[in-house]
Amino acid sequence: MPPIPGSGLAKGLAVTLRTMTKKTVTAQYPDVQPELPPRTRGVIGLFEENCTVCMLCARECPDWCIYIDSHKETVPAAVPGGRERSRNVLDRFAIDFSLCMYCGICIEVCPFDALFWSPEFEYAETEIHELTHERDKLREWMWTVPEPPALDPGAEEPKEIAAARKAADKLAAAQAQAQAAQEQAAQQQAAQQEAEGPAE
Repeated sequence: MPPIPGSGLAKGLAVTLRTMTKKTVTAQYPDVQPELPPRTRGVIGLFEENCTVCMLCARECPDWCIYIDSHKETVPAAVPGGRERSRNVLDRFAIDFSLCMYCGICIEVCPFDALFWSPEFEYAETEIHELTHERDKLREWMWTVPEPPALDPGAEEPKEIAAARKAADKLAAAQAQAQAAQEQAAQQQAAQQEAEGPAE
């Protein structure tokens, strides 16, 4: 059976009319910010206090887009007779986002939780060399990192929290024991004074 002349046009117009009657779903960016999923890979935030300049992130980066400079400082002995120690101090931590391919290897290999994914994505620049962001900017992005999702109800407690709780319980028990000993000594002293009677 030959096609009816104009049937294609009628189908096209039907699609157009159906689409016209539907509610629009266009997000009016930048007036309306998009709702990003919790694991969005935007930029990398740096928590500087945790960085020990171990260079693992820079060595494992497949694009070699992480630049780290540091120097050594001597830390005096903590106790008399102890020896001095040396530690690395971070001078520069920069990431070239024009090279970064957002693989997340640097975040995965960091043993001290110094790098995190931030959902920020509005960091376009007019010049490519300005996409190399230094540690001050990376630190600003750190405060936009969302809290980690809650653990499943049946999940094991993280080792760090268990160790911290054990140490806190031990300290609380020692303090309670010391306080009980002080109270007992105070009671014994009061009982002794009472037994001796008033001084003549």
